[in-house]
Amino acid sequence: MSTPREFQREVLTHGTIEVEGRIMASSNQALLVTVTHEGTTARACYKAEAGERPLWDFPDGLWRREVAAGVLDDLLGTDLVPTTIARDDLPFGPGSLQWWIDDATDDHYFTLRDKEDLTAWFGDLALFDVLANNTDRKAGHVLYDGERCWAIDNGLTFHEEDKLRTVIWDYAGLDLPQVWTARLERLSRGEMGTLGYFLTGEEVTSVSDRAASLLVLESYPLPDEEGDYPPYPWPLI
Repeated sequence: MSTPREFQREVLTHGTIEVEGRIMASSNQALLVTVTHEGTTARACYKAEAGERPLWDFPDGLWRREVAAGVLDDLLGTDLVPTTIARDDLPFGPGSLQWWIDDATDDHYFTLRDKEDLTAWFGDLALFDVLANNTDRKAGHVLYDGERCWAIDNGLTFHEEDKLRTVIWDYAGLDLPQVWTARLERLSRGEMGTLGYFLTGEEVTSVSDRAASLLVLESYPLPDEEGDYPPYPWPLI
């Protein structure tokens, strides 16, 4: 019997796509689509390269980084990112498809962070974002579906230069959870799965280097208040 992830991946990979419309407030023309496959109809977020706004510090193809974030999540076994795949046969050209998360409330990181049952989840997300070098972890990039949280909008990630910008600094200086030792060791040895399909060689190596640095540090990093880049995104939500 397939797992929910395997089922979602099957639907996203082989389903027929119908565009419903643009997702409001999306900076890179994210689209809501309906996906139909073998009697199943689901919704997904489609981010096409053709709809991206050019950035000076990231190359075109931010959707690849969305997919790479899903790959890293799988490698770590952290279950943070909704199921995300790449397809080149989509209505507006190549892009990412991410299983749709129904945002059950208006909650975000700042309204959820004091919930004790989410402490470990946010701790995992903080370390995930260090490894992915997330330059844009806003509070609103955490969705709550009524039962659990999900980390979305992972396109500004994996730059080879250190550019970590996040609102999740509550764990700074705390010891790494023991479960993370084996995860980081695998990455530091270069066990990168399919990350190389979506990132440059330098970017993949940077993930391994960041894992090795965390193993040496043995704690969550502190924000670099004096670096070239601010440690917080803007706006915060």
